[in-house]
Amino acid sequence: MGKVLIIGAGGVGTVVAHKMAGLPEVFTEILLASRTKSKCDTIAARIGGNRIQTAQVDADHVPELVNLIGSFKPDLVVNVALPYQDLTIMDACLETGVSYLDTANYEPKDEAKFEYKWQWDYQQRFKDAGLTAILGCGFDPGVTSVFTAWAAKYVFDEIQYLDIVDCNAGDHGKPFATNFNPEINIREVTQKGKYWENGQWIITEPHEIHKPLTYPHIGERESYVIYHEELESLVKNFPTLKKARFWMTFGQEYLTHLRVIQNIGMAGIKPILYEGHEIVPIQFLKAVLPAPEELGSNYKGETSIGCRIKGIRDRKKKTYYIYNNCSHEAAYAETGMQAVSYTTGVPAMIGAMLFLNGEWKSPGVFNVEEFNPDPFMEQLNLHGLPWWELHDVLLEMD
Repeated sequence: MGKVLIIGAGGVGTVVAHKMAGLPEVFTEILLASRTKSKCDTIAARIGGNRIQTAQVDADHVPELVNLIGSFKPDLVVNVALPYQDLTIMDACLETGVSYLDTANYEPKDEAKFEYKWQWDYQQRFKDAGLTAILGCGFDPGVTSVFTAWAAKYVFDEIQYLDIVDCNAGDHGKPFATNFNPEINIREVTQKGKYWENGQWIITEPHEIHKPLTYPHIGERESYVIYHEELESLVKNFPTLKKARFWMTFGQEYLTHLRVIQNIGMAGIKPILYEGHEIVPIQFLKAVLPAPEELGSNYKGETSIGCRIKGIRDRKKKTYYIYNNCSHEAAYAETGMQAVSYTTGVPAMIGAMLFLNGEWKSPGVFNVEEFNPDPFMEQLNLHGLPWWELHDVLLEMD
């Protein structure tokens, strides 16, 4: 059906490559590229069958990307590299006339801030070029965004209150590790919180708002309000929302490590001079922490991520909870990666599939909730991320 270039060979890139390789009728040719080609070669060898081609590319540099895209001529570029590289990859796609998909929105290297403005500014350029850019096609953002669109389409006449809840109840056995790129993860969870209420953003101190929430098959876990990027697009695309928040679970040991890391300056993103060389503290920390793709073999337990929604149906108040639970052990058995990588990689593959078959294809820049949710929801059940619905239950939403 089509050729795809995957940029990024971490845990998520590994899952995307595995899942695409299993669908030769959809993904006829696959090229996996990264700054370190040997990582791509290892993934390709593990998958076998000569299904994956590999290449080296520095995604910080548009000319390198243009050369690679121009030589392979894919129908779609799937960006699972660093969020810093979103804009250079989008620029290269525009220059070569190829459509684009990612799982996380852009953030600048020198500021711990992420928002969609930079990518939404590409709307007219992609539209004029007749190209599609699909933003945020992971789990959160991604599946949670499509869950919300599904609820708005089929469950509610008006959605009013949204809590996205993200619990990782797994245990990897390490004293401290992050489940995706440490540099991005630590920047994300240490910034100020932010949520939407009555037409404005409310700013909070990091981890200021928290309470125990109960997750299916897991039980009660302390959960914290943080800012997450899908809130920005969801309140724009579903203007009836009166309140929207994102909750994530953290263990006390994790938070203690995080406070120490911040207090001693290791979360810093500004370069410092060390023995005549400039280093960025958080990048040095990343180098000494376990890589997310190395955690899977000993990971036990599961994740539970979903949307808790209140609104109106037939002039009556209604509650609704839609979620997925994903086993770390099952994810590792299938792809060699833990569930956090799996839950991000599978939706990226599905989004690419829907682009290639024409169901998610339109000129311009789109967040996933702007497309028809039906085919995406169907494919989740077919490719390892089944979803469950609970109607008119207590949601623990204040």
